[in-house]
Amino acid sequence: MTKNRPAGGQVRIIGGQWRSRRLPIQDLEGLRPTTDRVRETLFNWLAAELPGARVLDCFGGSGALCFEALSRYAAYAKVFELQRGAAMQLKANLVTLKCDTAEVVHGDTLTLLRQGTAAGFDIVFIDPPFRKGLAPDCMALLSEHGWLNEGALVYVETESELGQLALSGDWQLIKDKQAGQVSYRLYQYHGA
Repeated sequence: MTKNRPAGGQVRIIGGQWRSRRLPIQDLEGLRPTTDRVRETLFNWLAAELPGARVLDCFGGSGALCFEALSRYAAYAKVFELQRGAAMQLKANLVTLKCDTAEVVHGDTLTLLRQGTAAGFDIVFIDPPFRKGLAPDCMALLSEHGWLNEGALVYVETESELGQLALSGDWQLIKDKQAGQVSYRLYQYHGA
């Protein structure tokens, strides 16, 4: 019998410099890592854009998306995470990977986005907890508060029943797929 073993699982990095590395994740309510199959499709979509990119992960969770981007040579990643345990695990995993080009910010994503930023991002991941209606608000705040560089690519993962998002003309849908109960889309932003 193992004592004091932290509850949780692992997430596997599927490509890049840390390929096949497994990182521990917390077993927290609502934590739902993007599946390997969906991640593989997403990072095929982003392959040419990732090297040297500034990446923002709006709902860090397990870190599957930001770690995958960093593994594939994104220059910098900022990660927002509301749950303290998940944020601490993300920071610990960055130490494990000896990665000093990422920052984890513990806090509410919508509140953090309202604060704005000094430098925009090239790629943004929006994979919020399901059935809370956070994706459209997040996208609006990204564009309103200067988080997006011109031509930024924004990945959005939501529950399938949500359907298409009603967005302004600044957003162009580039890719759209579904896997089981998950819809995932890639948008390009043209409003900066």
